[in-house]
Amino acid sequence: MLAASALLLAAGCSSDGGGAPDRASPSPSPTAAGSSPAGQAEPTPPAKGTVTVVRTVAEGLNSPWGLVPLPDGGLLVASRDEGTIVKVDEKTGAKTELGEVPGVSADGEGGLLGIALSPDYASDRMVYAYFTSASDNRVVRMLYDPKRPVGEQLGAPDTVFRGIPKGFVHNGGRIAFGPDRMLYVGTGESGDKGLSQDKESTGGKILRLTPEGEPAPGNPFPDSPVYSYGHRNVQGLAWDAEQRLFASEFGQDTWDELNAIAPGANYGWPEAEGEASDARYRDPIAQWGPDEASPSGIAHAEGSIWMAGLRGKRLWRVPLKGTEASAAPQAFLTGEYGRLRTVVAAGGDRLWVTTSNTDGRGAPQGGDDRILELRVS
Repeated sequence: MLAASALLLAAGCSSDGGGAPDRASPSPSPTAAGSSPAGQAEPTPPAKGTVTVVRTVAEGLNSPWGLVPLPDGGLLVASRDEGTIVKVDEKTGAKTELGEVPGVSADGEGGLLGIALSPDYASDRMVYAYFTSASDNRVVRMLYDPKRPVGEQLGAPDTVFRGIPKGFVHNGGRIAFGPDRMLYVGTGESGDKGLSQDKESTGGKILRLTPEGEPAPGNPFPDSPVYSYGHRNVQGLAWDAEQRLFASEFGQDTWDELNAIAPGANYGWPEAEGEASDARYRDPIAQWGPDEASPSGIAHAEGSIWMAGLRGKRLWRVPLKGTEASAAPQAFLTGEYGRLRTVVAAGGDRLWVTTSNTDGRGAPQGGDDRILELRVS
């Protein structure tokens, strides 16, 4: 297990950057275990990589959180505080508001958070969103109709899954459809530590659902949406080329984590933070002091996991060999763009990264918040 920093003796709570708020046979489920087909060895990326800022794609975004590319061009971006989704032209940076998601309660770390496209988006045009309401965190889906007037292009939300515990902090919020076409949902324990070890609660978990919001076939606990548990606040989900799932997690005072996710596994919170060397819990594959990370979004590209740091104000590269880090994590862009929230694979050696300086915890500069295009290796 590789650590990027020594223990921090006086770090604050690493919630969302620290400090005050600002059917037929089921498809196989991706797991953290596995190897290349026919026993072929997986290529191992070099210990040291590179990052080049190609351009600023867009500026002037308000509290951007979720980001997802459209297959026919354009980037959808969710505003946590405004509760709106805008379409960004990735060539010109022009922004068009699709509409406001009704029922969003933006308070503390809550609001309109992750977004994802239906695995059948080409035919159903459905956009999924995770948001904090007045009573809970929930997942909805909405029809996106670009033929309707600007600002009215989102249909009425259909609630897919509700009842995820909400709090002023630790609302999780990342959603993504996996290679198995199931919906994965990263949640937080809403400040109630006991929820993470309670398998009857959806707080402090990674959930795996059908697109309709039912517990997915093959889940580790019968009739349960819970895929893994013992999490504190999951805001990053990504799969590697072998369909293995990785997740980032906010720690409290000591260690933030990058985890390789196995179905049914217990990741230790609140009994363990960072490496515990306890057979009951899965240890992270990399860990950081909160001042260096406070991780949100992650993406896989060029054999590595790329992880956005909020309080850390940097982009971390974690080269992989299977489900382990093959070299020490490497930091890029440290302090150059402020807080970094979301990382999305843009194909090949490219990433899209959003800043998060207008969320009440950053120090906005001219142009914030923005989307960057990076070339990585």
